[in-house]
Amino acid sequence: MDDTTDRTLDAVGPRLKLLRQRRDITLADLSDLTGISVSTLSRLEAGLRRPTLEQLLPLARVHGVTLDELVDAPPTGDPRINLRPITTGDGSTVLPLSRRAGGIQAYKFVKPRGRDDDQPVLRTHEGYDWVYVLDGTLRLVLGEHDLTLKPGEAAEFDTRTPHWFGATSAGPVEFLSLIGKQGERAHLRAAPSSGRSSGRSSGPAGPA
Repeated sequence: MDDTTDRTLDAVGPRLKLLRQRRDITLADLSDLTGISVSTLSRLEAGLRRPTLEQLLPLARVHGVTLDELVDAPPTGDPRINLRPITTGDGSTVLPLSRRAGGIQAYKFVKPRGRDDDQPVLRTHEGYDWVYVLDGTLRLVLGEHDLTLKPGEAAEFDTRTPHWFGATSAGPVEFLSLIGKQGERAHLRAAPSSGRSSGRSSGPAGPA
């Protein structure tokens, strides 16, 4: 191997550890998801063992990144756009899934474990949002509603309504968000209760 390859492989360990910590999962959890032993994962993260392709493939799949992103490989001239994740100040990871001016903008969000005493800061902006939960539990504060959505559930709403997204104390959450210009409004079904309620959106309604 040349020096560049050596440096690239040496940097994989810390990147693997950071990706796992962002997802808030243990080595045992990662072992269950990838079929790689805990001891091997530990040695990979510590840089005591060089990863093989057979190990990198399931790790990239579980962490939701490409192999190039996992090893931080330089561009290869592939004309496809390489959409790299963005890390925010609160520990969330945002992966842009579209990159074109105007129209619907698609994102994948991974938010770290929340706390029961989290105080949401609600925001508003022009547009319309559709969210779909992939994994974990999403807490959505929408106006006066405080909702929890499970995997497979979705919500859609006018983003001029004060809103906030976050994970619960049960663990991190992954969800898709499609944001577009203001158009038809839809009604969010919310069953009021004494605590947080679970909500699911209805289909599009007539124009507002």
